[in-house]
Amino acid sequence: MRPDLDPGQLDRYSRHIIMDDVGPAGQAALLETAVLVVGAGGLGSPVLQYLAAAGVGRIGIVDDDRVERSNLQRQVVHADSDVGRPKVDSAREFVGELNPDVAVEGHETRFTATNAAELVADYDIVVDASDNFATRFLVNDTCTLAGVPFSHGAVFRFEGQVTTFTGEGPCYRCLFPKAPPAGTVPDCSTAGVLGVLPGTIGSLQATEVLKLAMDYGDPLDGRLLAFDAGRMAVDEVPIAANPDCPICADDPAIDSVTEASYEGRCEL
Repeated sequence: MRPDLDPGQLDRYSRHIIMDDVGPAGQAALLETAVLVVGAGGLGSPVLQYLAAAGVGRIGIVDDDRVERSNLQRQVVHADSDVGRPKVDSAREFVGELNPDVAVEGHETRFTATNAAELVADYDIVVDASDNFATRFLVNDTCTLAGVPFSHGAVFRFEGQVTTFTGEGPCYRCLFPKAPPAGTVPDCSTAGVLGVLPGTIGSLQATEVLKLAMDYGDPLDGRLLAFDAGRMAVDEVPIAANPDCPICADDPAIDSVTEASYEGRCEL
């Protein structure tokens, strides 16, 4: 890869470039990477901030919601003046103002079994910043079938989790074979979340994406980090591959996302 960085880029990314493990070649790799972020809410906001600031060259944003005032406690790419606007519009505007090097593509739509494969196919890495089990399973299945690595994050009250699935180890269905039965998990809109927590988890997701883009370090493949803000503690939980997994086993039962059911969502 030829690190053709112009003077403005050499200045903007100087703190990357002076690092031996990044350098001009690593920064050039970031500028040539395309990342799809599914969700422009609590988790998607810090992911978008830091991917854009780091110089990820092309970022796609998938979200079909509009900004509400209750979002502003944690969804930091949206402002009070954005209330009522589509989240993809305010998020795209934020990224464009932060870093003009970044090409931003807004997809004002819900991530569904109908459009998932087409959306994912156009990107190198996917970030699952969704807020419901249905979308998480759909992201997992689509990326697993397409061979596209993705970062998963989730938050709840004072707790969060983050992991990465590269396709070389277990998948999300190995961790959660099926969604919890209806009514067993508190509704996301009433359970609440500490406003800063999505920033912590989303920043970890962005870190994993940058490492994947530069092929540096060890991703959280086969490991889940569980963060408890109340205890200020991080636990590492191993994820074992399920030999009977319906999507990543040797003889998978699911060979297309249109054959699985992805129903139900809640708002975080």
